[in-house]
Amino acid sequence: MSATPETLDHSEAVSVPTEFGTFSVMGWLVPEPSGRAAAEHVSLSAAPTTAEEAAKPPLVRLHSECITGDVFGSWRCDCGPQLHLALERIANHGGTVLYLRNHEGRGIGLINKLRAYKLQDGGADTVEANTMLGLPAEARDYSAAARILKEMGLTRIRLLTNNPDKVRKLEDLGITVAAVVAHEVPPREENLRYLLTKRDRMNHRLTELTSSDFGTPTLSTQQHSTPNFSTPNHSTGEQS
Repeated sequence: MSATPETLDHSEAVSVPTEFGTFSVMGWLVPEPSGRAAAEHVSLSAAPTTAEEAAKPPLVRLHSECITGDVFGSWRCDCGPQLHLALERIANHGGTVLYLRNHEGRGIGLINKLRAYKLQDGGADTVEANTMLGLPAEARDYSAAARILKEMGLTRIRLLTNNPDKVRKLEDLGITVAAVVAHEVPPREENLRYLLTKRDRMNHRLTELTSSDFGTPTLSTQQHSTPNFSTPNHSTGEQS
């Protein structure tokens, strides 16, 4: 489909079967606010599976591109398992996964992410490594996500996230987050320090970390004001 000034350029919806279920998939071409070439994003949607789900705001997961985790199965982060869990939950309960390109390394790009990994191998945490490179700890822009959600009619949603910053940014862009649904996956020894840093320095709402199980000291916890997160049952998608 060609875009008009009021619409985004996007493909027709096509059915794509996966190991998690069958999704209605669309590609979206969204101009970058920085003036860079337009980026291609992907939405994967499934219809609500029950009348109860249909009566609620739809579940939505914004997933930032991570080639190392999503494609190569890297254990340095939790991105791959989070993507798989999102696809499973959307297939089972309905909603949309929006896969956002140009978000590699929380927006710093693949090469800079790998440079940051090298610094982390030398002892820096994920925030310190970005700072040592002269880059922000968090550089993601959700304006493309908000434009796509509005184009899809998804202006009031239940957001699958552990990140309160994502909630605030979406709401600033005109998306009503009616509920925040926790989206945690079990930690691994290889990504535990990364997750502890996200919890303690970036205010991610992570409640399943048990650093003592891995013999790793817990970072000092900082208290912050956060949105009200609800913890869902992964098998049902219901909040508990």
